[in-house]
Amino acid sequence: MHERVLSQIREYIRAKQYIMTIHAEEEMSDDNLTIFDVEHVILTGKIIERQKDNTSVEWKYLIEGNTISRHIATVVVKISITNKLVIITVFIGSPYDM
Repeated sequence: MHERVLSQIREYIRAKQYIMTIHAEEEMSDDNLTIFDVEHVILTGKIIERQKDNTSVEWKYLIEGNTISRHIATVVVKISITNKLVIITVFIGSPYDM
């Protein structure tokens, strides 16, 4: 499920065509993650949920996978209207554990 979108998201990562929100950078720092961890989660993980943003009506994707040090992490992304990947937030663990 969502394989086409995941493939597109991974292509944005490989081409370095992404931006991170300030919130994502803060969360990444709080959880002692690096950009390499975030990229690894996206490149090797799977989409576990798709959500529609009520305000912008854009789709957000929750991607769960392992960091480089093998911790489970979740990255929330969307594809912007400017044709870039936006990393909205990142956190250690699964949203289903919360």
